[in-house]
Amino acid sequence: MEYTTAQDLFNDFCLWSYQPQATFENKFRSINLLFNSFEFMALDKGYNDLVGAIRSGMGEFQTVWGAKKLGNDLYWELYFYDYRRRERTRSIAKLLKTISPYLKCNIPFNEDLHYFMFSIDLNASSLSGARKLDEIHMYIGNPGSSVSSGICYSLKEDGTRLENFYFFFDAKKEMEDIIAKTICSAHVDFTKIGIDYIILPELKKCKVIVIANKQANDSIYFSGINIDQLIFFLKKMGYPKTIVSFAEKNRGMLDHMLYDVGFDYRMKDDKLIVLKSGYYGFF
Repeated sequence: MEYTTAQDLFNDFCLWSYQPQATFENKFRSINLLFNSFEFMALDKGYNDLVGAIRSGMGEFQTVWGAKKLGNDLYWELYFYDYRRRERTRSIAKLLKTISPYLKCNIPFNEDLHYFMFSIDLNASSLSGARKLDEIHMYIGNPGSSVSSGICYSLKEDGTRLENFYFFFDAKKEMEDIIAKTICSAHVDFTKIGIDYIILPELKKCKVIVIANKQANDSIYFSGINIDQLIFFLKKMGYPKTIVSFAEKNRGMLDHMLYDVGFDYRMKDDKLIVLKSGYYGFF
């Protein structure tokens, strides 16, 4: 377990800082939730070592992690931000050099592009030596709108492909816009699906709601929820008992932080289906 100190920083999944919600010294860091998911998947020590190398190479409290549930399996996404864009120091090049003892990558990339963020995926076989890192997700801005938004591209050895559009809304001030954006969907018929199935009432009390349009589905993210809302989300999305019970049993050690969660969805046979979900922290 890792414990907080007076010098700890607190960041959401956009690496935007926030104030702790309760006294925080000698409580859990959110990385303990990540390690708990590693333990559930019975990952070897190499994954913890990889996290340590990234923290040393990219900076402490500068990496966002997401634990994703896809079917009955978990995988992870690590996100790296530098809003200085071309003046960045946390770059794709730096990360690939940092993780080269663990993961090889032959994806071409251009550091002159105006990206502010990128991410990589890990799964239970990533460090087996049988595969290399075959995809990087690169995020750029989307100027020209009053709504904060971003665009994600997939970088692979064979080229670049558009993935997703993200739109950020103030959950308290812009609920009407959030509803309007959600309803403007190519994947859900809202004459058959109630809006509360997506904009979950239990999570509406948060800081930011993000609506994403992806190629085969839409997504919603709730940023700045408390520990009780996180536990609700883990239960609703059917996370393993080991993960849910860790959060429940350690609620008092986790109540100083805010959390971010989200899920991918679409309609099938007149019903809403959740394709994937995730919860986020930082290290």
